Amino acid sequence: MIRPFSKMHGLGNDFIVFDATSEAVDLSTDKIRQLANRHFGIGFDQMLLVEPPRNSDTEFYYRIFNADGSEVEQCGNGARCFARFVNEKKLSDNSVLNVGTASGNITLYLEADDQVRVNMGTPVFAPADIPLDIVQQQADYPVTIDNQELRFMSVSMGNPHAVLRVDDVATAPVEIIGPILESHPLFPQRVNVGFLTVKDRNAIDLRVFERGSGETLACGTGACAAVVCGQQQGWLDETVQVSLPGGQLTIQWQGDNNPVWMTGPAEFVFEGEVDL
Repeated sequence: MIRPFSKMHGLGNDFIVFDATSEAVDLSTDKIRQLANRHFGIGFDQMLLVEPPRNSDTEFYYRIFNADGSEVEQCGNGARCFARFVNEKKLSDNSVLNVGTASGNITLYLEADDQVRVNMGTPVFAPADIPLDIVQQQADYPVTIDNQELRFMSVSMGNPHAVLRVDDVATAPVEIIGPILESHPLFPQRVNVGFLTVKDRNAIDLRVFERGSGETLACGTGACAAVVCGQQQGWLDETVQVSLPGGQLTIQWQGDNNPVWMTGPAEFVFEGEVDL
């Protein structure tokens, strides 16, 4: 079965996108891993599927699969690519898109200069809902890795995040701590691990080791999680520029039960066909 696809990226976080609105795309874990392989396949961090809506108040349903074949609840950079994809492919004429996901509905706004603004929903801090296997919600949590006690903040942005503050993201031990914390027993569904450096009250540097994909050039939900956690600690203001290895995102949060807003680019790389 030959199917067309688009290769896209949001700040270097790259995706293969399929239109599954009229014909389903149902791939095995092994097939997704094969396609994700950067030497023997197409290569991507996540596979995105544009599916028909599952309820009357949305236009589409948005599914995300990591490079290891696991399905996840949310992907912020992918959401921006999703919005540009359905617009460019004439699947919708609307500049505001209501989209269903495994973690609830999100709203995507197509703006000028290929920017997309996304309502990422309200952050969730209750440990059971992240999920984090700790009974009492705290400002931060201890964990011992390689006989060293570290402290991390945690939040769900539709998917679970742990955030550690470091002096310099360039020298942070992402490749060591990232995979250990990702699969730590504290996180029954694994976790995305962010490494945050505060530059000032409106700017941070961030690297993210993503659950099921490893370190990526950018992570939209990771940027939201880092800003939300930084605000909770009193380090950051309402609007923050997040510098990731692949570029910048603007994150805004007014606190309390308000949604987090993310603005950033989404780019097409190439079009192709693949035998599924």
